[in-house]
Amino acid sequence: MPNRLIYESSPYLRQHAGNPVDWYPWGEEALATARNADKPILLSIGYSACHWCHVMAHESFEDEATAALMNDRFVNIKVDREERPDLDQIYMMAVQGMTGHGGWPMTVFLTPDGKPFYGGTYFPPNDRQGMPAFRRVLASVSEAYQLRRDEIADQGERVSSFIRQNTLLAAPVSELDSQVMDDAFEALLRGYDQRNGGFGGAPKFPQAMALEFLLRYYHRTHQPAAMEMVEMTLRKMAAGGMYDQVGGGFHRYSVDDHWLVPHFEKMLYDNALLSRAYLYAYQVTGQEHYRRIVEETLDYVAREMVDPSGGFYSTLDADSEGHEGKYYVWSAAEFDAVVGAELAPLGRAYFGVTDQGNFEGQNILTAPMDSEAMARDQGLTPSELSDRVQTMRARLMEARAPRVRPGLDDKILAAWNGLMLRSFAEVARVLGRPHDLAVAIGNAEFFERVLWQGGRLYRIHKDGETKIPGFLEDYAAAADGLLALYQATFDLRWFTLAREIATAMLELFWEEGSDAFFDAAVDAESLVARARDVWDNATPSGTSLASHVLVKLWALTGDPTYQHVVESTLSTLADAVRQHAVGMGNLASALELYLAPPQEVAVVGTRGADDTQRLLEALRARYLPNAVLAHADPASEAASISIPLLADRLSVDGRATAYVCRGQVCDLPTTDADDLLAKLSVQPGSA
Repeated sequence: MPNRLIYESSPYLRQHAGNPVDWYPWGEEALATARNADKPILLSIGYSACHWCHVMAHESFEDEATAALMNDRFVNIKVDREERPDLDQIYMMAVQGMTGHGGWPMTVFLTPDGKPFYGGTYFPPNDRQGMPAFRRVLASVSEAYQLRRDEIADQGERVSSFIRQNTLLAAPVSELDSQVMDDAFEALLRGYDQRNGGFGGAPKFPQAMALEFLLRYYHRTHQPAAMEMVEMTLRKMAAGGMYDQVGGGFHRYSVDDHWLVPHFEKMLYDNALLSRAYLYAYQVTGQEHYRRIVEETLDYVAREMVDPSGGFYSTLDADSEGHEGKYYVWSAAEFDAVVGAELAPLGRAYFGVTDQGNFEGQNILTAPMDSEAMARDQGLTPSELSDRVQTMRARLMEARAPRVRPGLDDKILAAWNGLMLRSFAEVARVLGRPHDLAVAIGNAEFFERVLWQGGRLYRIHKDGETKIPGFLEDYAAAADGLLALYQATFDLRWFTLAREIATAMLELFWEEGSDAFFDAAVDAESLVARARDVWDNATPSGTSLASHVLVKLWALTGDPTYQHVVESTLSTLADAVRQHAVGMGNLASALELYLAPPQEVAVVGTRGADDTQRLLEALRARYLPNAVLAHADPASEAASISIPLLADRLSVDGRATAYVCRGQVCDLPTTDADDLLAKLSVQPGSA
């Protein structure tokens, strides 16, 4: 008989609905049951695409004897970390403090009032490699709770105090200057893998936010090492198994240090962040290879991750038919048969296919770093090679389609949707692909219609239900995506919605006395601490996203409130950025944008007119990370009223006119695209 999780919308929770464990979702019913029964809480946190979460579920939560022990001695609560990042952040801090490491599945034991006193990550069914068996852990924790209650209470209070202290820890206020950026660059250089690209060793994560910071740093300093790190990393990732060479899009991370064998799950946020990194690299270099990766990645998302309502789904699992990566790998014989005898020799050379394989006897497809060299080796022109590779990809896609697909987590998360909205909007603006713009507009309308209700943003939509009040990252990512869409369309509707969401964000999450953003709203559920995480982990922190939004709104409006909040935030975190740039890449980019300072570009001209388009096209093609754009049509006063940057900006001699401003103080207006680029310190015709 299913447990209570059968009534939840989260695919991860529903995966456990058939367990013999008497699971509760997080909520007052579970907490009250623990208090009334005087039982400790066993809190298990994971997510649907987590491989080891599935392993522990199969080994322990589906086991009748283990479940009986859990049900007899604990109140068992299962949490989807993607639904409740506040719980995940707080209790992960506890586990890391107690054990020195963290990860998922996360297993935490709490007193009935929610204070953590023991925890870990994955526990095996039997003692293994220094890890205690899960049932032994259950018995020991239960015995300690019954016989050493005072020790348990003291430990719970100590760990809770540790969480509160780390959450509220005041950082020194730093002078905000370019030396912080130089130090961050040096920190990245020290951690850079000169051989394989990326940072650190195996497992290797893509670190898209650090790459974006390096692109911004290169734009300002022209430091060649910054661009070398970006290009090597982007090219190595796209050439390896981390990139889906058939269907496009990126897997989560590489289990080795050279990007060959991925952890096969596909996350919406990785593809949002990486598509932008490749887009910016294309703008800087003009290399079509980067553009192809951007287009294939967004084509994958549009094909497989868009709900009919306009929202983006969250993840594709790593496993299918019980095996990780089975959907994506090929035997040599199968590959030859699919691509055809005439293309098989070329295909084997291009995609790295061998009879022995490179992954458990199968082949993870790769791609050459230098396709032009490959073309020469094969006696082909680059165009001929590209045509044949596209033919092979189409055949492989067709052959792969009937396979059992990895599980889809089709819940729609506001924060991740905001990240992908920005990517689709920016790609539409830069590459001029109408379909990408249509996807972006559909997603923005989903925010407006479904997630933004009564002046509050909600985090989750699934199966027709919208729930869970949004966290800081939801508000900030949504506003950031909407601002990008405004700059792609100059539809005032999206600027207005972005500013409304940002206003609510300041009211709910900014605490003036602490000079800090908190991740949970001021009126959120009371936990052992109010969640606050400033690190850019797999996704940008809410604090870093909010900083980007406020710098852009300050540039567009001149509102000193935005400047005050973002300067206060960045001042308290600058030293952390200086020392830990890999873990604060998005915050480093926000600081780079703030210090630049942002270039405010106001274009006044008839929408769609040739002279207006010439100015906008000049801006579109260049990498201008510090430019914030606004447009007013002389036929309407609405934009000039809503966006102070546009107020009193007049066209010159009836022609489309651009103003470049800093701090709302503008240079002389220009009607010439080359002059506009010169004012932005970009040489006409350059990338």
